[in-house]
Amino acid sequence: MGKRVVIAGGHGQIALKLEKLLAARGDQPVGIVRNPGHGADLIAAGAEAIVLDLEKSDVDEVAKVLNGADAAIFAAGAGPGSGLDRKDTVDKDAAVLFAEAAGRAGVRRHLQVGSMGADNPDASTDPGFAHYLRAKKAAEDDLRARDLDWTILRPGALTNDEATGKVLIAEKTGRGSIPRQDVAAVLVALLDTPSTAGKTLEVISGDTAITDAL
Repeated sequence: MGKRVVIAGGHGQIALKLEKLLAARGDQPVGIVRNPGHGADLIAAGAEAIVLDLEKSDVDEVAKVLNGADAAIFAAGAGPGSGLDRKDTVDKDAAVLFAEAAGRAGVRRHLQVGSMGADNPDASTDPGFAHYLRAKKAAEDDLRARDLDWTILRPGALTNDEATGKVLIAEKTGRGSIPRQDVAAVLVALLDTPSTAGKTLEVISGDTAITDAL
């Protein structure tokens, strides 16, 4: 049996690609979704779907889903069309809840999809985006303070281009873009690279194969 990997935001574009990659190699991806209508897409991707609204759940409910998992991945986001309050309740509060539940369930390996620019939110001239980055920063700061084997991955501008399998991964990469499929592949590789625990990494398209880059 492969690893049981629980993914918050299981119907996100990166998450669906990630679930397919994990299922294809024999892991057991479990996606947490808010909308019961999204379950079929997860099943098609090879994942188990668990309907749970992280904005309305308590830590025990989330810990139950995480019990017995080998890893937890937070890939949820309120999305560009959402109001400021949902950036707080999803991008910050749900991330904190998920990490707290992982600790309670004894799931040590924890990946969180952050955002480039989160270390300096006020540099953004767009008030909505600055608010989003502040929420992401708060979630990152919370995770760093926890006794978990965490890695924070901050992708550059996301595209739907074909995957290249080649990336630049560093604490600071500078601006750039990356296909969502490559971000999903980097998350899989992070699960296999325990030495990345305790690191905050940026990733954009580059010239190095993903496993070599890590």
